[in-house]
Amino acid sequence: MLLAVFRQPLANLFWPDTRIQQLLDQGHAALRSERLSAPDGTGARQYFEAAQALDGDRAEARDGLAQVAKAALEQARRATAQGDFAAAHAALTLANELQVPRAEAATVTERLREREAADAGIESLLRQAQAAQASGRLDGDPAAALPLFQRVLALQPNRIEALEAREDILSDLLQQADAMMARGELAAGGRLIAQVRGYDGGHVDLPAAQAGLARAIDQRLKRADADLRRRRLAGAAEGYLVVQAAAGEEPRARQGIERVAAAFAEAARRQAGDYHFEQAEASLARARELSPQLPAVREASQYLERVRASHANLPPSLPPRERQRRMESLLAGMAQAEARGDWMTPPGESAYDKLRAAQALAPDDPRVRRAATRVLAAAQQCFEQEWRGNRVRRAQSCLSTWQAIRPGDPALVEARRRMAQKWIAVGDERLGAGDVVFAAQALDEARGIDARAPGLADFAERVRLARQAER
Repeated sequence: MLLAVFRQPLANLFWPDTRIQQLLDQGHAALRSERLSAPDGTGARQYFEAAQALDGDRAEARDGLAQVAKAALEQARRATAQGDFAAAHAALTLANELQVPRAEAATVTERLREREAADAGIESLLRQAQAAQASGRLDGDPAAALPLFQRVLALQPNRIEALEAREDILSDLLQQADAMMARGELAAGGRLIAQVRGYDGGHVDLPAAQAGLARAIDQRLKRADADLRRRRLAGAAEGYLVVQAAAGEEPRARQGIERVAAAFAEAARRQAGDYHFEQAEASLARARELSPQLPAVREASQYLERVRASHANLPPSLPPRERQRRMESLLAGMAQAEARGDWMTPPGESAYDKLRAAQALAPDDPRVRRAATRVLAAAQQCFEQEWRGNRVRRAQSCLSTWQAIRPGDPALVEARRRMAQKWIAVGDERLGAGDVVFAAQALDEARGIDARAPGLADFAERVRLARQAER
């Protein structure tokens, strides 16, 4: 009788350890069959990593990954001896990713290079590269000069003809980049410099070109910052996007783009509040183009929908007495929803929706203004209480009310970060208990609140490995 009643609680209690042992057993079975890594998650590496994701202190998982690394190195040796160079490279890459001893990997790498050089026909490759250089086909396909010279140097790193030819081509590309930046073509110049860096990070002219690019980027960022301060949002967005195209994920450019998106979202809220819905839609569309995952953009979209629905339900005109009666009824309903803790839901009956409808009827009435101030303070207090009590969904509802009433509040940045980290902490706890579904939901919630929250990337990787193992 007791076993029947407590079967499920006992399973829930012991499932995580059972699941980890199952993953370890699957990993060892895959290792014995030399299935070291597989895209579908059935490789030894994926099983051991999934076990490690569920319990980072598990020594068996670390030992299993070390065995996979050694087996990968042995596979690379055998593939090299058999002339299967693609398989040798794949196995060697896996061994290096799993941090096999560097000296052992270097020995296998050198042997692989020697075998490839012997089979590749170095002289033929060199002639093809020189012909491509003479015809002006420098890059862009495997038969162009730079890729061919790179293949020669991968096989014979000290081949003088290839080194000198590559040096000349890269110097010409850097001169073109300087000319482009002088004409203001920052993105094109940045792409050329990145191209040179990809072929030879130690090129003698590269530091000067990178310094010139850095100066041009700094000047462009300053102009974009000035445009943003003057509320010239289109110009600011263009400047930040140009810098991002030239320098990749440049932190100042990314932050600038998010600030411009937030400014467009703020403009959309302001225009929606004035019932200028077409202008609000245009501003919101621009914000979505720049940063669709930004919380301020999502909140502005929700705000626009609420205001539009509220406005549609308003009669074209009301006598003053009826307007007063409806406003008082809405404020009373708002107080009742506030007492129930219904800040943002259900739609139309929440404290926020009642307040917004009262503001639409009588925006300048002192009672409406006092109600807005009271709801804001209550929402902030509610957030703090629910956050400290680990009641994440209620805390998030209170945070959403705070954001809706005062979207530009500087304190919201820190509050959103704390809310995202709370989701990460709760999700991490549930992941350790084997609840992968809840952990994935917590990851989505955290991303939606603050995509750059500390610890989010590590948690996302653990969830990915655990979900892969479940498949």
